[in-house]
Amino acid sequence: MAQVYRGGQLYGTGQPARLTPHEVRTRTFDARRRGADPDQVREFQAQVADELTDLHRQVRLLSEENDRLKRALRDWQTMHARECQPNEGHW
Repeated sequence: MAQVYRGGQLYGTGQPARLTPHEVRTRTFDARRRGADPDQVREFQAQVADELTDLHRQVRLLSEENDRLKRALRDWQTMHARECQPNEGHW
């Protein structure tokens, strides 16, 4: 399942755009007087980006498995329909 992005949004799917690991890693924030420690922020960004990478991989693998199972079910249904004898009864 190919994802096509346009301007940060999934194109033509009606789904919200996914946050990418790259966006998390490269996000910058305005400086504030009592802001957070930049090293801690970058460490957290890296951690979140790594988790997003793993989650995106899992979603892709599960989507591929789902497609495989759907194809297998369709093939089985087709085979079963060919082999099935029509009922002699009313139905």
